Amino acid sequence: MQVKDKVVVVTGAASGIGRALCERFAKEGARAVVASDVDTVGMAETLARMGDDTQAVGIPCDVGDEESVNKLVQETLKRFEHIDLFCANAGIFTAGGEEVPIEAWQKIWDVNVMSHVFAARAVLPGMLERGEGYLLNTSSAAGLLSQVGSAPYSVTKHAAIGFAEWLSITYGKRGIKVSALCPQAVRTAMTAGSEGGGVAGLDGMLEPEQLADSVVATLAEERFLVLPHPEVLTYMRRKTEDYDRWLGGMRRLQERFEDAYKARAEADAANDENSD
Repeated sequence: MQVKDKVVVVTGAASGIGRALCERFAKEGARAVVASDVDTVGMAETLARMGDDTQAVGIPCDVGDEESVNKLVQETLKRFEHIDLFCANAGIFTAGGEEVPIEAWQKIWDVNVMSHVFAARAVLPGMLERGEGYLLNTSSAAGLLSQVGSAPYSVTKHAAIGFAEWLSITYGKRGIKVSALCPQAVRTAMTAGSEGGGVAGLDGMLEPEQLADSVVATLAEERFLVLPHPEVLTYMRRKTEDYDRWLGGMRRLQERFEDAYKARAEADAANDENSD
């Protein structure tokens, strides 16, 4: 897909990856870019950065709520009649393991997994009727490998990959393209509290604009995996070639970063208590 003259929706657009995608799609000549987020202040800042050559529209949306996602899609369709590319990008991180409270598990499940389901339910009927459409679902390298220090993040990102695969398998012959964005560390608010991006930062921290370059290149080639960090493909091969050896290596990484992730989990818990 070439983004030029396309109608694009991006969730999680108030900052970081979402903002970089919006700006890059505008530079590529998109007909319209709909920036969506719960952070309306950040969303407005993103709109202001897109220039005058693309119709830039802001529509607030809580991606973990299906009614909100439906409203986002319906309002976009009222303005532009169809959606060419829907980027389900919004995501959250929760540190900790099985002990994480059920409320936190449910929240990250809704945002990191169900948001993709809600988006597909909302946009696929129109795309299938037209016989074309593209879904870009932001996951993470954690969805292909794992995430030291966060069971909720690892589990939900694996689920996001699984759903994207299913969509591609099920609708690929009906004109629907699907890509899964799987970066390691990117300089965003999510990585701000971790030293150098933690485990995911071992291969370097990318700027969001660098990631947007990878997205545009992969969309043009219509490949499933968007890998801004090419090392991830090597790690995937090692994982499948010798699972037990790979698990051993991950245990060593766990030991290396255990104290840092414990501190982050404690900080997250303290923040949750203060917000109650």
